Amino acid sequence: MSQKFLVTSALPYVNGVKHLGNVIGSLLPADIYARWRRMQGHDVLAVCGTDEHGTPCELAALEEGLPVEEYAAKYYAIQKRIYEQLGLAFDYFGRTSSPQNRAITQHLFLRLWENGYITERAIRQLYCTDCQRFLPDRYVQGTCPFCGFARALGDQCESCTKLLDPADLREPRCAVCQRSNLQVRESRHLFLDLPKATPLVERWIATRTHWPKTTLSIAHKWLNEGLRPRCITRDLRWGVPVPLKGYEDKVFYVWFDAPIGYIGISMEWADARGTPDAWQAYWKDPATRLVQFIGKDNVPFHAVTWPAVIMAADDGFVLCDMLKAFEWLNYEGGKFSTSQGRGVFSDQAIELFPADTWRYYLCMVAPEKGDSDFTWAGFQSTVNSDLANVLGNFVHRSLTFLNKNWGGLVPEALGAGEPEAAIRQTLTDTVKAVNEAMEECSFQKAVRVQRDAWAAANAYFQTKQPWHQVKTDKAAAGTTLNVCVHLCRAFAVLGAPFIPFTGRRLFANLGLDGSPETQAWAGIEDWACLTGRKVSPAPTPLFAKIEDAQVAELQTRFAGRQNKT
Repeated sequence: MSQKFLVTSALPYVNGVKHLGNVIGSLLPADIYARWRRMQGHDVLAVCGTDEHGTPCELAALEEGLPVEEYAAKYYAIQKRIYEQLGLAFDYFGRTSSPQNRAITQHLFLRLWENGYITERAIRQLYCTDCQRFLPDRYVQGTCPFCGFARALGDQCESCTKLLDPADLREPRCAVCQRSNLQVRESRHLFLDLPKATPLVERWIATRTHWPKTTLSIAHKWLNEGLRPRCITRDLRWGVPVPLKGYEDKVFYVWFDAPIGYIGISMEWADARGTPDAWQAYWKDPATRLVQFIGKDNVPFHAVTWPAVIMAADDGFVLCDMLKAFEWLNYEGGKFSTSQGRGVFSDQAIELFPADTWRYYLCMVAPEKGDSDFTWAGFQSTVNSDLANVLGNFVHRSLTFLNKNWGGLVPEALGAGEPEAAIRQTLTDTVKAVNEAMEECSFQKAVRVQRDAWAAANAYFQTKQPWHQVKTDKAAAGTTLNVCVHLCRAFAVLGAPFIPFTGRRLFANLGLDGSPETQAWAGIEDWACLTGRKVSPAPTPLFAKIEDAQVAELQTRFAGRQNKT
């Protein structure tokens, strides 16, 4: 039975190009999940976009000497192009700076105001006398009072993930001028009354027993420690204006409008289609399943504060059905670093190797239950072994042998025996295992069971030895090749959510029109659809191997400046 699915990826911040950890931490899983659900025949709306407001964007624009609006537009376009090249097929990739997001953010705020979940109070805020401006949280740097991390920002410590106020920092300094000529002055702000919303969140979290352990443990930790009122306004120009008298000089804090951006981007999608109300069929239908993919640092916002906003606003929006949080992907034993030039970033990745090599390897090392590591040796081994030697070799052997002995015409399967029954059962078991893994949002498992099926197909080909069969019993050899060619098609369809470009090339090699993504998931185990059809007379290799010399060069190139002499 068809269901409605809303699929979201954490919105990548607009300041610069994202690294591979960002890709596997939310973007790629959301794309794969949405593709899989579409192929199952479900009604899917998958959205993502750039998170554009707040101080990091302003600071980055200052560094590049651009007006903040131009900077945001520039990197929105860059990120959108990169994600398209990686095959991330969101229904819409939008922006939190859109008029739609401004409107829905202001609307939800006014609902919170009317429902009594907003409070006002004057707060003591740092003011830079050199820059002559109030310093919002991320304009303040200093030492974390909890863990001693020296480069903590005024809203959250990157090291221990504790939420902070700028006044909490030891040895604070201005992030713009890097001076410490700071004063504490009063400024009036608005707060989300999280203590009042706590019972709503607690009752809801109690129903999320199917969530991954990491997600639930972080949510429970926050609730057990007690929620505090959270400031939702900032003394900035760049952001969604506060629609309240007396606050005309303030905007909403980026954490408040960014999650609302999922709705705003859905509204952009609806407007672009010429059906302005279409977004409501997903966001306001209680039967919709909202599935969200995020990094673990975003769990507090998506499991606590964002649901608190939605429930307190009480305007009929759906809540998250599945929240999948990923841990960190490291680079060769350390962190990715833009400043140090350490690690591969998404724009570099697509210039180096085909998108599907990255998609497959990142799934294999997805940090689902703990931090994981990207290594060039691991990337090379995975591409060469799994993709080139196992999948690529099976397809090449099957189609080359078919062209040589049957002129590319797929023979009938006559007299299928126990080996055929066994390999068909392997495919049945593989489809079942992939479905189970995807229901759990376990992407590692989903690709590993496919790799095992590719290996089983190679073993079937090797055991049947059609090069001997064809000399004494061509009908038996024909059965072997019929099974192998149908396995090639099955692997293209089964792998389409994960390695879509490969599936399309494989379809072309099979002489099939269109894309495996247009095929019904339920039709993967069709063992007759290719009989009598002709495959391509010159099948192209699916993958090229990566040489040791390439790996050595790439390890040096992306090691970072700290390793250079």
